[in-house]
Amino acid sequence: MRKKIKPKKGQESVWDYPRPPRLESTNRHLKVIFSGKILAETNAAYRVLETSHPPVYYIPPDAIQINQLEKVGGQRSFCEFKGVAEYWQTREGQQVLAWSYPNPTTTFKAIKNYLAFYPSRVEACYVDGELVVAQEGDFYGGWITKDIVGPFKGGLGTWGW
Repeated sequence: MRKKIKPKKGQESVWDYPRPPRLESTNRHLKVIFSGKILAETNAAYRVLETSHPPVYYIPPDAIQINQLEKVGGQRSFCEFKGVAEYWQTREGQQVLAWSYPNPTTTFKAIKNYLAFYPSRVEACYVDGELVVAQEGDFYGGWITKDIVGPFKGGLGTWGW
């Protein structure tokens, strides 16, 4: 594992996040852009904080242009903390952009049907106007901003962390 980065004032280290993960509400301004249009925008979301991962933001369905998306039939995964996830793609079926938990565990019931977007699969994601850097790898969907320090799980050689 690479050396942990010490956070500066106003920063959070992903190594201070808990396991099992913590869910917290956020009023930060989130925006997701896809195909040149705003796909989602809100100041009322949740973020999941888990050791070694940048935050994953869950956006309420009423803040998403949901008519631009559809569920991916038969594609699911299981999280030991949140439950069974379903995946969402563009209506044209081009690419999976997001996931959600239709029946999350009790601890995560607040994010029922909220969508989490992969920043690497959309045009851009923003937190309070700052362009997000996507968490490395194709499995995780963390949003990296200047106020989050790592190192982060997801890149080559990090699966055993």
